[in-house]
Amino acid sequence: MEYEGQTASEDLAQLIQRLKDTYGVNESEIARAIDASPATVNAWVHRKRGSAKGPRRALLEKLAEAYPRFTRDEIFAAAGRRTPGNLSDDVEAELRDTFAELTPEQQKLALIQMRAWAASNSQ
Repeated sequence: MEYEGQTASEDLAQLIQRLKDTYGVNESEIARAIDASPATVNAWVHRKRGSAKGPRRALLEKLAEAYPRFTRDEIFAAAGRRTPGNLSDDVEAELRDTFAELTPEQQKLALIQMRAWAASNSQ
């Protein structure tokens, strides 16, 4: 699946190889840089899926932070996911305040809908 900003059908294994070549690092160094186990990075390289959702968002974000020559868009697209939006402190506070004004039933429905939207970004 391709998303805007993705380089020609590059998957995460290919992106990791390009990252290793660009930065002169190995899988263990990548794992240390993103606080992941070497087995996790190795699974990406060998195209093994650890979960149905693929790599965790937090690890993909850390990968983009640790290796800034690779954009969030590139990394998430290679992982087969849409790039999530940034959540500023102001927006987070507004969401929390608005959510608190909902009834318990409305909160439950809102969570179901938000989880469905988030899940659609992993497909």
